[in-house]
Amino acid sequence: MGPDEVLGVGEATSTVATPRTGVGTRLLRQLALNPVAGSLFTLLLFCAIFSATTHTFLTPNNLSLIVQQSVIVGALAVGETLVILSAGIDLANGAICVLGTIVAGKLVDAGYPALPCLLAAVALCTAVGAVAGLLVSRLRLPPFIVTLGLLGIVTAATRLISQGGAFPVMDDLLAWSGNSLRIGSAPITYGTIILAGLYLLVWYMLTQTAWGTQVYALGNNPEAARLVGIPVRRRLLSIYSLAALIYGVAAWLALGRIPNADPNALQTANLDSITAVVIGGTSLFGGRGSLFGTLIGTLIVGVLRNGLTLEGIDPLWQDLVTGILVIAAVALDQLTRRRRT
Repeated sequence: MGPDEVLGVGEATSTVATPRTGVGTRLLRQLALNPVAGSLFTLLLFCAIFSATTHTFLTPNNLSLIVQQSVIVGALAVGETLVILSAGIDLANGAICVLGTIVAGKLVDAGYPALPCLLAAVALCTAVGAVAGLLVSRLRLPPFIVTLGLLGIVTAATRLISQGGAFPVMDDLLAWSGNSLRIGSAPITYGTIILAGLYLLVWYMLTQTAWGTQVYALGNNPEAARLVGIPVRRRLLSIYSLAALIYGVAAWLALGRIPNADPNALQTANLDSITAVVIGGTSLFGGRGSLFGTLIGTLIVGVLRNGLTLEGIDPLWQDLVTGILVIAAVALDQLTRRRRT
């Protein structure tokens, strides 16, 4: 059925629609229908602007710095992508990551070997995610409320465990991800390499396994997923648990970035990671998105903050611009959904 038949009008429809077929309109329409392309266009646009206004932006050292600064948010965004694909949201990811740094740091300070301490911290983070998954899947509580409550609980726990103050974490294994090797003139940290491996692993799980197919199906329509035999409750539990395990890995990367456990750290990490996911084209309504888009979204956040810092812009303005981008991305997603329906 053609557009004229849908609207129920004749030749007048063609006359009115003609101005909408310009190059700009077609480009905007394609960007709306392909969110990853829109994200890539935004990233390239920001890079072009900052390279034109700041002569140090495109230097190898600065580009390496952008990647290093994006490692923690990039890791949190991987877990956040899984949750949002299932039509949920996780507001506690930054707090869970901080919990991992505090627990690992305290155990090492108590004299325990670093590897068991790190594994215990990751296991604790995973357990917190499992609690969220159980509350969402078994009690059918809204993910927003569950993770908002956990945000308060975990934040309080980190301050109680650390007695309210930051402390240094001096251990070679916990700080190892912050070490770097040189590729050309640019330093590449091991944390960056770990993050790349994490993206590849989760990408494979989402695109090449039945588990990934079920995650997308669950986000699209949980009732339909249940009717075709997908174990919805178990799948939700696995999603939140895996996401929190990834937050535990992010805690290791955070200790490599700054060997300091601070209960007040990463206060905007949840917003930054959600921003990266949404700007990257993952729908807040679930069922649509990709890790490649999340990676681009992470780089957009990193490039934006780095470029505005080089321009001498106050960090509060950086948060304002980031917020505008999130609203624009959600509005574009809503527009795309309406066009499809």
